[in-house]
Amino acid sequence: MTEPSKKITILLVDDKQENLLSLEDMLQSTNRIFLKASSGNEALKQALKHNDIGLIMLDVQMGDMDGYEVARLLKTNPRTKDISIIFVTAINKEEQYVLKGFKEGAVDYLSKPLDVDICRAKVNVFEKLYYYQNDLKVALQEKEKINKQLERFMYVVAHDLKSPLNGAIGLLTLIADDERIKKEPDLNEYMDIVLNATNHLTGMITSVLDYTLKNDEETLKEEVDVKQLLQQLTLLLFLPKTVQVHYDTDMPVLFTNRLKLQQVFQNLIANAIKHNDKERVEIHLGGQDSAREDFYEFYVEDNGPGIASRDTDRIFRLFEKGDGGTGSGIGLNIFKMLVEEQGGKVWVDSKPGEGSRFYFQWSRN
Repeated sequence: MTEPSKKITILLVDDKQENLLSLEDMLQSTNRIFLKASSGNEALKQALKHNDIGLIMLDVQMGDMDGYEVARLLKTNPRTKDISIIFVTAINKEEQYVLKGFKEGAVDYLSKPLDVDICRAKVNVFEKLYYYQNDLKVALQEKEKINKQLERFMYVVAHDLKSPLNGAIGLLTLIADDERIKKEPDLNEYMDIVLNATNHLTGMITSVLDYTLKNDEETLKEEVDVKQLLQQLTLLLFLPKTVQVHYDTDMPVLFTNRLKLQQVFQNLIANAIKHNDKERVEIHLGGQDSAREDFYEFYVEDNGPGIASRDTDRIFRLFEKGDGGTGSGIGLNIFKMLVEEQGGKVWVDSKPGEGSRFYFQWSRN
């Protein structure tokens, strides 16, 4: 049953007034608004004037301009090219004319005299399609809005972190240059690790700032040894002794954006540690060739509390967490966004009480 709030505008085109009235009466419904045109030129004007037309019922045989020409002109105009067109005709039923109609942009054919039930059924189908398309358009607009908000959020956080971090690096450098530190080999080594980590973090923050200000086309790609990237990442995360990372499989070398891939793994590994309820945290990293030949399929597995089946989709949404979840609800959404923006997919297999395995597809180049 159609929702009362939803409306569709249908343009009826026929050079005979009685046909227009008959068609309107046949399709009459409380959720439908009808526009009428008695010529091809008038139909084009109506289509350009009203940007909410969802369906055009177009007569083929008209005096000034036939339906084929009207359809062709509608499909070549960016403002009208997505409107569904059903041809209505009393002649030209041969296959060659039907195919010509589809070539010019028609989505269906109705023959005169019209069968009332068939006509109504077909219009009902395209009405539902129109609503689905509108819902999808709204959803995509909402997703774009959230992505823009997230980018602004990332920029503000990165910008606010950079200044105090630079100050900390300055102080750490002074400490590292102290002769007392240099005389202690262990302390000197630890300071080198801390300085390398903070400098690396500064580089990541700078990259995040650059990322939020540039288009995807401008982001640089390079050859990335994934095993090497993960070893560097786990070193820089300063994992406690209670956390063990295992490599289940060999890792590939990809031509990709290093920062984005690192962000994906960092989010998943940090998430596995943060939400783990075991005394000893076990993290397994691995992957395999994907069914999609241009992609590689990675996974990050933990031995944590697991996720209830009802939450396996919900946890990837912005600011949403599973039942009993903690944190902001941003990390897994960033993970999903980074993967999907280059064509990949994310999903999770989980057993409550035993752990979760997060999968993602990543483009090879």
